[in-house]
This record gives sequence, structure tokens and C-alpha cells, in this order.
Amino acid sequence: MSSRQVVKKIFANFENSNDGVIRQGITKSDHELLDPFVSLAEFSVSPPGGFRDHPHRGFESVTYMLEGGLIHQDFNGNKGTVHEGDVLWTTAGRGIIHSEMPKEHTNIGLQLWVNLPSSDKMIDPANVEISSSEMPVAYEEGVEVKVIAGVSMGVQSPFYTRTPIMFLDIILQPRSQTHQTIPETWTAFAYVLDGNEGVFGSSDSYAVQAHTLVVFGTGDEVSVWNTSNYRPLRFLLIAGEPIGESVVQHGPFVMNTQAEIDRTIWDYRNGQNGFEMAN
Repeated sequence: MSSRQVVKKIFANFENSNDGVIRQGITKSDHELLDPFVSLAEFSVSPPGGFRDHPHRGFESVTYMLEGGLIHQDFNGNKGTVHEGDVLWTTAGRGIIHSEMPKEHTNIGLQLWVNLPSSDKMIDPANVEISSSEMPVAYEEGVEVKVIAGVSMGVQSPFYTRTPIMFLDIILQPRSQTHQTIPETWTAFAYVLDGNEGVFGSSDSYAVQAHTLVVFGTGDEVSVWNTSNYRPLRFLLIAGEPIGESVVQHGPFVMNTQAEIDRTIWDYRNGQNGFEMAN
């Protein structure tokens, strides 16, 4: 096995808005380094905030609830609620307009945007709710892995994105370690949810604090140690197969060229080609 080393660390600063508090871990400047991933945001929302009707095109999103619940509704009549531990898998494709509104009190989650190849950007939109009980969990001494997508320790998730990815929620008990296999050609990063004494890549690296995104270099294995004597470490390990195409993002739209972005804006404003319910 060839262990992946840390090549970049990004602390996700929080921004307050009328919608809620958002920590942005992946931005436009990271697109080439983190292909096929376009965005990673940790959010905290409570009424009357939330994400009211807004459009998307050209990618898939994975919304993972950490606390509370989120009520979602789209212009195709799909409506539901995802609770703590659940996932909402949204394929924006050629166009979707939806809202994501918080239940009572504080609601915390993450949303990952996964790019679609040019051949899939104009497919029909879709929504899939996945309850926490449907996701398999792998165990070994001191390690618990919820397998949202991909495989860990021989446990395979039954759910797939169109762009192949791995999405693992890992809890390391104090003084424990884990070594996760990842396809050598895939992009990989971790995002620390809780704990400030996690060591990533090699055992002599500096510890990483919560809300930090850790980007890994090449190799076929990621190693992580929890050096705390008393506090568990919780982090997401995410990897995906690079698409290798140009990326142009304009707000909620992710396409390959500026001309495609211009066309998308025109379609949305005129209620055409996937945005028929926009007006």
C-alpha cells in the first residue's frame, strides 16, 4: 500500500447570512485540485432562515444531516424531510428548482456538490431520500464507519452517484487508527467534524482541528490517527473519480463553458429547457 500524504489544509470559516451560518470548505479556486468535487458546505439553519426556492443545473448534490431535520420540496412535486443521519441525493441535471427549509430549533448538515460529465449535464432531475437505517456500518476495534457511498472494510453501500464517489462518516475512538483503501487515481479529502487531535497522512504530522478540510496527494491508502486520550474523532472521508473536463461555475449552475452558463441563465429566466416551472 502507498499512503497518501496531506498536500493542503483548508479551514472552513463561517459566514453569517439571513439563511443561516455556512462554512465553505471547497470554493472555485479548488476545482482543479479536487475534481470532481465542486463545493462542500457545512450549514447551520433555524427558522425563519433556510434555503428558499432556487435553481440548479449540471451536478449532483449530497445533503447529509448531522443534527435536526430539513424539509425539501421541488417543482416536480417531490416533498419530504431528511432527519439526523439521513441523506438527500439530488441530481440537478438539466434543471431543478427546489427549497430546503429547517425544522424547529437548530439544524446542522453538510452539502457536497459532485460534478457531472458533459454527457450527463442535461439528464432529467431526480431526488432520492436515504434513511440512516439503510446505510451499512463497518466496524473494527476502535473504528466505526458509516458507508454512505463506496466501500469500507469490505462493506459496500447500495447507493451510487453517476460520478463514482466514496463518502464515509468515520468515528475513531481515543488512541485508535484507521487505514482506508482508495482507488489510486481518485481525488481524496477528509473533513473534520469533531475533535482537534486527528493526525492525517503520516503519524508524525500535525494534528488538525475541527472544520478543516484535508486534501490528500497520490496513493492508494489514507491513514488517520486519533491521538486524543479521551475524545473521539469524527470526520468524513470523501473520494471520487476525476472527470478531467473544464468547470465553469456561476452560483447554482455548474457547466463546462461560459457559453453554457449564459444559456443556462437564459433558460432559467425564460422558463425553458428544464426550468419550465421557474415562472
